[in-house]
Amino acid sequence: MAQRHGRGGGRGAGGSRSGAQNRGGSQNRSGPPPQREFPAGPSPNRARVREVIEPVVTAAGYDLDGLSLSRAGRRHLVRLTVDRDGGVNLDAVADVSRLVSAALDAAEAGGETLFVGEYELQVSSPGVDRPLSLPRHWRRNTGRLVQVKAGDKQITGRVTAADDHGVTLSVDGTEHTFAYGELGTGKIQLEFSRLETVSDDDLDEIAGAEEYDDEDADDDFEEDEE
Repeated sequence: MAQRHGRGGGRGAGGSRSGAQNRGGSQNRSGPPPQREFPAGPSPNRARVREVIEPVVTAAGYDLDGLSLSRAGRRHLVRLTVDRDGGVNLDAVADVSRLVSAALDAAEAGGETLFVGEYELQVSSPGVDRPLSLPRHWRRNTGRLVQVKAGDKQITGRVTAADDHGVTLSVDGTEHTFAYGELGTGKIQLEFSRLETVSDDDLDEIAGAEEYDDEDADDDFEEDEE
């Protein structure tokens, strides 16, 4: 599930621009008009944007699982992934979106320029393709079938328990407990034979409900986990 928040014309030097300057007089041209080019402006300071966003997300009772900044045409695209015990529903995503948007706008209203030009904020909950790399990821996926590398072996098992120290997996009916240091990054396995037990949110994720308006965004989309 995802919530989008867009901001209108940019502040400061990054406001909307109309037209390109005409140099050398006008000429008659056939065919489509030339493409206008707009200055991209400096990239936002990712660390500073995180400093503004993360305390707001934490105070609201969520974990900031991912933050990425990219460009979609003239706009900056800010993507957040948030999570908490019990999961994140659409109302929660909408609340976080409003809080984060207000914090970003307040920072810029105070004289700080986080984005040169427009930005679009997108907040979503983790999908089933989110890697399991932190204890809270494993804990929140208790009951799921996962694949993970343990030593030199690739194993598939169901998470039956997880705490701050390790995780217990049921492999072919036998439980094995691993410290996190013994495991690589886990990957959730989709179980289509068990769809009757899957929640509506999981069905949305399987169907690819989290679609973004990022056709012009950079291909080098970056996301970091904490």
